[in-house]
Amino acid sequence: MKKYPVILLLGFVIIGFACNQDRPVSRDDAKADFSNQLTEEEINNGRLTPEILWKFGRVSGARVSPDGKKVLFGVTRYDAKTNKSDRSVFMVPVESGEAISITNIPGNEYNIRWYPDGSKIGFISAKSGTTQLWEADPDGTSLTQVTYIEDGINNFEYSPDGKKLLFTKDIKIDETACDIYADLPLVNVRIINDLMYRHWNRWHDYSYSHIFVSDYSGDRIMKGKDIMKEEPFDSPLSPYFDFSEIGWSPDGKIIAYTCKKLSGSDYSTSTNSDIYLYHLETGKTENITEGMPGYDKYPVFSPDGKKIAFQSMETPGYEADKDRLFVYDMATGNKKYLTEDFDQNVSNICWSAEGDKIYFISGVKATYQIYHIELKTGQIKQITDGIHNYNSFSIAGNSIVGEKMSMSMATEIYRVNKETGSEQQLTFTNRNIYDNIEMGKVEKRWIQTTDGKDMLVWVIYPPGFDPDKKYPALLYCQGGPQSAVSQFFSYRWNFQIMAANDYVIVAPNRRGLPTFGTEWNEQISGDYGGQNMKDYLSAIDKLKEEPFIDENRLGAVGASYGGFSVFWLAGHHNNRFKAFISHCGIYNFESMYAATEEIFFVHHDMGGSYWDKSNTVAQKSYATSPHKFVQNWDTPIMIITGANDFRIPYTESLQAFNAAQLRGVPSKLLFFPEETHFILKPQNSILWQREFFAWLDKYLK
Repeated sequence: MKKYPVILLLGFVIIGFACNQDRPVSRDDAKADFSNQLTEEEINNGRLTPEILWKFGRVSGARVSPDGKKVLFGVTRYDAKTNKSDRSVFMVPVESGEAISITNIPGNEYNIRWYPDGSKIGFISAKSGTTQLWEADPDGTSLTQVTYIEDGINNFEYSPDGKKLLFTKDIKIDETACDIYADLPLVNVRIINDLMYRHWNRWHDYSYSHIFVSDYSGDRIMKGKDIMKEEPFDSPLSPYFDFSEIGWSPDGKIIAYTCKKLSGSDYSTSTNSDIYLYHLETGKTENITEGMPGYDKYPVFSPDGKKIAFQSMETPGYEADKDRLFVYDMATGNKKYLTEDFDQNVSNICWSAEGDKIYFISGVKATYQIYHIELKTGQIKQITDGIHNYNSFSIAGNSIVGEKMSMSMATEIYRVNKETGSEQQLTFTNRNIYDNIEMGKVEKRWIQTTDGKDMLVWVIYPPGFDPDKKYPALLYCQGGPQSAVSQFFSYRWNFQIMAANDYVIVAPNRRGLPTFGTEWNEQISGDYGGQNMKDYLSAIDKLKEEPFIDENRLGAVGASYGGFSVFWLAGHHNNRFKAFISHCGIYNFESMYAATEEIFFVHHDMGGSYWDKSNTVAQKSYATSPHKFVQNWDTPIMIITGANDFRIPYTESLQAFNAAQLRGVPSKLLFFPEETHFILKPQNSILWQREFFAWLDKYLK
């Protein structure tokens, strides 16, 4: 089964802006301890540590009951001693009250759903050995297995009338070497004749995620109808498999799904996904976004079934293009662009019960807020405001129920007044941690860039900050490259744990990041070594003037595009920094172009291929590759990578480390054989944090 978190391309923060589904690793209930109680030593210390970070309960998957009175949600907990996880289902009243545990099953329950009439709940569990749909009464009793599908299912959804079930599962279509050479059953080889033989963190496994439909009456479900039979394509899309890309019509007669019906080199060089409608009564499939060459995703039917709202990107091959809101008219086939005059992205589309408004999430000045648009007038209203991110939400009668986070708080569930935007916290999953751990102050600064623009920079101070002391400071370089330094709470690149180690954190929203308008976001393409690098230097140069920052103890850290930024700064920083850390960074633009999997990404952002000598934009890009300035490296650098990172292959990090070693630059390499673009296993992550701060402390303290 394909099990991947929803992640931002080349980013380092897992934030779902479209009803994401978690699929944690399995657990051994007999050996693991999933409590999040702090030890006496941790309480007395009062600072965030890597070990405490893994004690946080991770809230996700909130689902409002059909009557709008209750919220189901999942909480994932980890046991660092065993590298195991447990995800259980909880319920909390929308009008506030204590959250109660609903499931007590060894393992992980995910894809939580209410049955349409609210009489029971469904979720996926591997309790019987494979991932199947289980149901229970809303209080968790009367637990029953519903599906008995061979090899299990990935996700499911009830039809609105409750009479059918939609689920996804993997279907093997392509031939393996053993299929071709049946007389060589022990052969171990991949025979490759096209691109997309690996994606993000996995090799192509000859199978595809398909959508199945079956009748549902409460009895055992043994099979379903494959509505994509024999098609060598994935729905939901690889590599994220975000189930929000699929939706039912209100009458249960149509399934809208997202698919990129391309293969090999065509797939690798294109972002042209489309939205398809499958009509259950006729078996007919139609493409409603044909001729729209960018990403088209997340179809959501209006309450009367007459319209479909969806997200769309315009530019072919540009994965970070503006996410536009479109509405498709089922009767006429017309598509209306609703946010043409709105210079922000749209995600998490949700219709009002009357069908006269569409609610959505949009980023504004490095925060993510809830908005709505009036369909008749096109008027857009911002509902929430504040220093936070809303990750997802649902409508609950006159309220909105959303998942909210900030740099100082992991995700919790809030109720929001639709009209005033006033908020009430409903869950307090990690209260025992916040009661005993001091978080550092987060401050917003506006700094002028070299071209006269105003840039938002977050400054995070150590707990117990003393303005009369001098602190070392870290310049944080963001990944993406187009993902905002917003109010995220990361379990890896966590600003509070950096501050807890007595560093002042300088986190700029440099050029190329969303939430500051299309022009600011687009500027970075074709200019990787240009204005955004000047933005970084403007931020650190301004902040180091503060009396509490020691300008002789500055470091720069970052991952992915941020890792590239560190490599680039290492060759251009003019003695500003005393230590660097680069995680999964791009070192050599030419080898990156030749070795990555989604070619459309590097092709767009570099401006073209490195062998196209007549392309002035591309040649300018490749001329700024960090490896061409390694002769200037003279500052200690630690480099980190995972063997299963196929987006920025680990050989980029090996090249950088080898060059540093050959030049005699103090350097260290952390190579994780089982990790990917992210370090996800608890003990590996704790080691990562320990090595991270040991390296910085050695050169900055």
